[in-house]
Amino acid sequence: MTTGRELTSTHWGVYEVVRDGAGGATLRGLAEDPDPSPIGLHMLEAYRSKIRVQRPAIRKSWLEKGPGAATDQRGREPFVEVSWEVALDRVAAELDRVRKTHGNASIFGGSYGWSSAGRFHHAQSQVHRFLNTLGGYVRHVDSYSLGAARVLIPHIVAPWEQIAPDHTSWENLARHTKLMVCFGGIPRRNGQVAPGGNFEHRTRAGLDALGRAGCRFVNVSPLRTDLESSVEVEWLPIRPHTDTAVMLAMAHTVIARGRHDPAFLERYCVGFDNVRAYLFGEQDGVVKDVRWAAAISGVSAERLERLALELCDARSIVNVAWSLQRADHGEQPFWAAVTLASIVGQVGLPGGGFAVYGPIGTMGSPHHRFGGPMLSQGQNAVSDFIPAARIADLLLKPGEPFDYNGKERRYADIRLVYWAGGNPFHHHQDLNRLVRAWQRPETIIAHEQVWNAHSRMADIVLPATSTVERSDIGFSTRDPLLVAMKPIAPPPGEARDDYAIFSDLARRLGTESEFTEGRDAMEWLRHLYEESRPSAARNGTALPPFDEFWEAGSARLPDNPSQPMLLHDFREDPVGHALKTPTGKIELHSGRIASFGYADCVGQATWYEPAEWLGGALAAQYPLHLLSPQPEPRLHSQLDFSRHSLARKVAGREPVHLNPADAARRGIATGDVVRVFNDRGACLGGAVVTADVMAGVALMHTGAWYDPEELGVPGGLDKHGNVNVLARDVGASSLSQGCSAQTCLVEIERFVGTPPPVTAFNGPTFVEEK
Repeated sequence: MTTGRELTSTHWGVYEVVRDGAGGATLRGLAEDPDPSPIGLHMLEAYRSKIRVQRPAIRKSWLEKGPGAATDQRGREPFVEVSWEVALDRVAAELDRVRKTHGNASIFGGSYGWSSAGRFHHAQSQVHRFLNTLGGYVRHVDSYSLGAARVLIPHIVAPWEQIAPDHTSWENLARHTKLMVCFGGIPRRNGQVAPGGNFEHRTRAGLDALGRAGCRFVNVSPLRTDLESSVEVEWLPIRPHTDTAVMLAMAHTVIARGRHDPAFLERYCVGFDNVRAYLFGEQDGVVKDVRWAAAISGVSAERLERLALELCDARSIVNVAWSLQRADHGEQPFWAAVTLASIVGQVGLPGGGFAVYGPIGTMGSPHHRFGGPMLSQGQNAVSDFIPAARIADLLLKPGEPFDYNGKERRYADIRLVYWAGGNPFHHHQDLNRLVRAWQRPETIIAHEQVWNAHSRMADIVLPATSTVERSDIGFSTRDPLLVAMKPIAPPPGEARDDYAIFSDLARRLGTESEFTEGRDAMEWLRHLYEESRPSAARNGTALPPFDEFWEAGSARLPDNPSQPMLLHDFREDPVGHALKTPTGKIELHSGRIASFGYADCVGQATWYEPAEWLGGALAAQYPLHLLSPQPEPRLHSQLDFSRHSLARKVAGREPVHLNPADAARRGIATGDVVRVFNDRGACLGGAVVTADVMAGVALMHTGAWYDPEELGVPGGLDKHGNVNVLARDVGASSLSQGCSAQTCLVEIERFVGTPPPVTAFNGPTFVEEK
């Protein structure tokens, strides 16, 4: 038990609240955290910003003329601030109209779940629970972050919910691993975050401990900074989207040199003969050797051959970053990594096999697996869904078919979008297309904390509290700390928490008892906490009663004597611990996927030429491959308006990192405002010239608030640097329909003249109600 401190939990860490003599608060990182994130230190100041949503607001035309009025004016038209009573009455009446007239399958329940680390005030749980009490809604499945891999991995290894938390602990790696070959690196910027909070940021310390223990690192990436350690890291610059070709060629080398493990492949895998036939050209006449991969990837054949053999010479791990699968044919690098590691034969051994370290801070944690308190979302009576990244297709193509994971489905006809948590005008791709799609629904309702593009593009905006303005419980799987999150500051204006808003709406719609179960927010916290105690006890953790926990401010789970080791039980007993695949084994060739008949995702790891890449014809017109990974100074677009994020802008725009050779060819210097463009759109950015980016590649992080010069114009300019005006809105493949944002070619030029001012943080225009 940790006592005597006031703590709060955020997606980027747990912070201690420091009070001054007058009761004012500031935040500081915990002394126990080996690498606290600076993101949240300015959070309190940011949440007092002038761009907070202070009162309920309704778009003028919608207020005066009703649903469907002037939908092309979303994002352009002023708002009218109204009372809570008026706003809730209008929302309830509209929900009732739509579900009775068009059915619940005409309601899309939008949420991306990142608005709160607290497990009760988790916006996604709240909005989905509320809509389920009304008869259901069209939902999304998977995620933008992990759309392709999340669909693939259960077919060939295990559900992602097993793979991610069961990653081998950093301590185990330090004892055993001698070589980590990291495709896409292990970016520490990503390790700052975790869905329910992150008490111990372990990525930096884990990599450093591995280095001190003698592990060698190879960073196969277009970006040098994707893998940093206290020891020297070998950087192999690689053309974006060619990782699959490289891994397949390395697998070919291992087999050709007789270094593969036939016993492992026979006992633990299926499909090796299919893979071998493909690698040796028996299917298409193309031998997938290192010379073949060198021509595709730009990495020398000699180094690839040596690296393949080095994997066999030491206890080694093949690590792949999430970013690799946010691409055209994004399933393939993950499948290739599993294939390569299985052919080497170290899967399930201490410190060996394949892995996905880096995307969130809790991966590699040694602590107990414990789900913690969680609010039930109830049962959804509507069967329709979309893959998360297909929201624009849903709105633009009602009734049209789409493929997903072996079945043909159809897009529902959406009349109302209800969104709480997340910002689609950050997450989604080809934002000019999304603006056009956003004009189709008759009504869009948003719960928001701030006047970002998401709220400005809505019809009805309800002001929501932030995580520092309400009581909650913070916790992440395999994190050792449960945090009693108490309000640090009062809500601004008339902001209410999502639960209070939905409770009032449920009362108007006759579902209050089902939604609230007769509990207020604090009673829910007590109930959920007490409900989780038996689960904790089964893991050997005796959590104190709720009142003791709440008074103490936190509860610490004991250390786990048996640290996780990915697929170790399967390695020890492949029958008693069979995998949840059709064969119970690792499927290097999947008969089930092959049976789907998809030309763009056949039954084994395969090299496909991407729709846009530096080896394709389009590179003559757009010769730079634009990568858009997660940002360092914020999570997605959250807190882009904070001092911490704003301080990292260049000329007031999102930074664009360019190799010196590419910058010199275009007459660009650090600090210049540049125009980044392709056929889908254009945005301004602030140039940073650095040798940490390979030639032919540009880097621009996601999350800059959308700030169009003219809304929704094809090819239109974003003034602030939102990279998603450039990214393609096409599914990764017929299997997953995942996000393919990284498949993006552009050109960059120095902006001449006076650049237009950034207005993203100005907020909307208001008019008085008639």
